[in-house]
Amino acid sequence: MRTTISVAIRLADRVLLAGGRNQARLNAWSAVCENRRHAADREAALALVQGR
Repeated sequence: MRTTISVAIRLADRVLLAGGRNQARLNAWSAVCENRRHAADREAALALVQGR
């Protein structure tokens, strides 16, 4: 019986929280992209300062 309950809980978790997890993935990816943009801007500024 315990297995049946845990399976039901996992299924409910997947169904009810799927949207939240997807949103979390999208937020994480947006943060990665923003960090890459900042890194590119820093590289460009450093190159400008160093005269490259």
